Amino acid sequence: MIGLLLAIFLFNIIAWKVNKKLTRNQMVHIWLFTIAFQQTHDLIVEFKLGGYWYFDQGINWAGLLAHTILVPPVNILFLNFFPFKENFTRKFLYFSVWLVFITIYEVIAALPEPWGYFKYGWWKLQYSVVEDVILLFILLGFYKYIVSLEKSLLKR
Repeated sequence: MIGLLLAIFLFNIIAWKVNKKLTRNQMVHIWLFTIAFQQTHDLIVEFKLGGYWYFDQGINWAGLLAHTILVPPVNILFLNFFPFKENFTRKFLYFSVWLVFITIYEVIAALPEPWGYFKYGWWKLQYSVVEDVILLFILLGFYKYIVSLEKSLLKR
């Protein structure tokens, strides 16, 4: 539990303090999108299939923290610093660094308690690496959609 609370505190403080690029509207959209997307994914992989879980199998209050306030600030940080106007090489490097960071964080989260809180069933770290690539691309696409919606509203 210590690891989860520390991560929530650090990621949220950093995301809200260093944000210079995303509007509050964009941050709220990313936050809610992340919760909805993660809940949908975890309903299947965690609860139905038992691939992994937080703390104990089944629904628990501590796991709810991981589902709702851990990942959204990380997504906000990823988008805040993403080099949208840079060349492909810079974007690829940025993306790769984040994949390494996310993978290392998952390894730390899988440590024994009190630092760790993430438990593996049949799920493997390799699945997460592949899935994280897909999820980050989906996040980028959703962010671009939000920006296009905001621009279209300004034209009215």
